[in-house]
Amino acid sequence: MRDSPVPDRAPLEEVVDDVIERVGSTLRIATPLGIGKPIPLVDAFYRRAQADPTIDLRIFTALALARPRWSSDLERRLLEPILDRVFGSYPDPLFERDLLAGTLPANVRVTSFYDSPGSVLSSPLAQRSHVSTNYTHVVRDLIADGVNVLAQLVAAPPPDEREAEGLSLSSNPDLTLDLLPHLLARRAAGAPVALVAQTNRQLPFMYGDAIVPRSTFDLVLDDPALELDLFAPPNQPVTDTEYALALNASALVRDGGTIQLGIGAIGDAVSHLLLMRHRCGSDYARLATASGLLARQADVVAQLGGTGPFTEGLYASSEMVMPALLELLEGGVVRREADGHAIHGCFFLGTRAFYRDLSEMTPERRRRIGMTRISFVNQLYGDEERKRRQRVHARFLNTGLVATLLGAVASDGLEDGRVVSGVGGQYNFVAMAHELEGGRSILMVRAVRESGGKASSNIRFAYGHTSIPRHLRDVVVTEYGVADLRGKTDEEVVAAMLQVADSSYQEELLREAHDAGKIAPTWEIPESFRANVPELIRDTHAPFHASGALPEYPFSTDLTEAEQALARCLRMLKRTLSGGLHLPELGALKKTVHIPDTALPYLERMGLAEPDGLEQKILRRAVVYGLAAEGLI
Repeated sequence: MRDSPVPDRAPLEEVVDDVIERVGSTLRIATPLGIGKPIPLVDAFYRRAQADPTIDLRIFTALALARPRWSSDLERRLLEPILDRVFGSYPDPLFERDLLAGTLPANVRVTSFYDSPGSVLSSPLAQRSHVSTNYTHVVRDLIADGVNVLAQLVAAPPPDEREAEGLSLSSNPDLTLDLLPHLLARRAAGAPVALVAQTNRQLPFMYGDAIVPRSTFDLVLDDPALELDLFAPPNQPVTDTEYALALNASALVRDGGTIQLGIGAIGDAVSHLLLMRHRCGSDYARLATASGLLARQADVVAQLGGTGPFTEGLYASSEMVMPALLELLEGGVVRREADGHAIHGCFFLGTRAFYRDLSEMTPERRRRIGMTRISFVNQLYGDEERKRRQRVHARFLNTGLVATLLGAVASDGLEDGRVVSGVGGQYNFVAMAHELEGGRSILMVRAVRESGGKASSNIRFAYGHTSIPRHLRDVVVTEYGVADLRGKTDEEVVAAMLQVADSSYQEELLREAHDAGKIAPTWEIPESFRANVPELIRDTHAPFHASGALPEYPFSTDLTEAEQALARCLRMLKRTLSGGLHLPELGALKKTVHIPDTALPYLERMGLAEPDGLEQKILRRAVVYGLAAEGLI
């Protein structure tokens, strides 16, 4: 991590002085998740507590974003220039660095209800500091813990939008709008609280519920010299597995309905295929036919969704607004409006181009995106009749890590109790799907996990941790098909899950189900589901890759063509080598490879065109081997 590159800390220190004068030395600071977090300001409070042990500081946070880290010299050579180019002056949070390292001072606590996936797995202190709670319960928990300071990045009206008044909570009205009534009531009653805002001109100015009076805040730090780049991760590549998952999920979305979608490569893949279904129906139909989806599961597709264009369009009610959702809006798939908004969202996160696109929209078009409170989007309570009218035929699409044969899903943690990310809003949406007429929860789970040259099934008979219990089972999608589990008997659920498992593990899973008495001894896996293997998916997708119908980056990328190729090469090596991209494993690549001229641009990009010493020669050989194995040279 890198410290906040703040040129002059004096204004930040003045804010800290002012807040301590208002509330005292017991500081309970709530700060938004994601890009709404004013990192230099929160770090200023943290530095003050480091220097003064009489301060009792607790920071309530989530998704404290840091630049991706490399685990080997080979990854460093690829990532370092990309990260410097993409993230610019974005600062990694100092308090998060020390939390992960386990070096927080005794007078400081940092608690989080959601972490960047995988970021805290090896940090005992961060594991102990995790708060497992639903997104909609966070404000309740903050109030119970005595929060007395709110610190948030906000957007001031752009020069050409002076008709807008106040400040915009922009990316993060999610929890703030639910927390403000409590803090404002306490302030009105004379209680010691402090509401602090810092402006950032890179934040898009969002309208509607996101706008609050400037007087909401006790202090507004409006200094362009202190404004830093927003966290803007590059788009991830979409693999064949993710496209297969997305195809199966996209065929369950009903025209005229409602969609909720998560971030990441699977979300990008779903959006791309929904756009293909809408704009290029013949390509979509060929893909659905070639995959066997229509032959094997035409009934569930007809019952839940369809394969035709979106003549009525979708309405999006999604806690997160991401680039893929904006693509659906711009592409005409998301256009059904509810109370003047085609999208209701609570926070957003995306690429630099995504933030720019939002900012460059006309005010009228930007108003179609209603950024609002988490209690509105993530639950039915409160104005329930209105929400039911809006959220017809809802399809809530989320991802899971592991699914059991009885329909439970683990999404936020591992069997040993370690937290991978957090529950977030997933449970909210699953429960809401069961409450809404026509609503369905669709949990997308990769059937197989590959790591260090080893593969394992993500479909298990049982698992020691679940995020979604089996009594809320609904629809589980893998790259091999759709398991519609709602209202089914345990035997029917087991049979459906076996049919979407990877064929390498089906017989073992079937034996476990037999031994537990959960499926009849005579039941056998249907022949049409016995070829669930990744090679079939790859071969099915090959002509669609060649035609450009299934691009690796469906919504552009910040990586150059050489960097995209090198990333594929390193992913392949990391996936197949048991110890990862470290010298002993790389040195074990005994195959002697010729270094063709076509490899030189890649080697130059990695600083390995003229290796210095044995270690760099091993790295060069590994890169050439990987490029050749991927057919890139």
